[in-house]
Amino acid sequence: MAREIDEAWISEAIDRHRHVEQLRDDCDRAVDSHHVSVHSPDDSIEVIVTASGRITDIRIHGGLQHRNPVEFARELQATVADAAEAARWAREKLHDEIFGKFRSLGEA
Repeated sequence: MAREIDEAWISEAIDRHRHVEQLRDDCDRAVDSHHVSVHSPDDSIEVIVTASGRITDIRIHGGLQHRNPVEFARELQATVADAAEAARWAREKLHDEIFGKFRSLGEA
């Protein structure tokens, strides 16, 4: 039994695939360019991270002379961990903004 080829369905599937690829490229660009700033509880440390999780800057506010090195290292590590969580959150938000309006094949 020969199957009929639905040229219109194939064409639409190809167009949708191209559209998804474009959306994915847009999402990748947005994730790489979106920055999130996270501060330590006392605002002495600021970590700037992209939504992809790449740390672009760490800023120390105030002097370090009177800081306990172990305590400072712990606070820096906690702030970097918070920045990683903020990057994950930003990635999810960007993904939802870009792909949230995309309708599935079942909705076509």
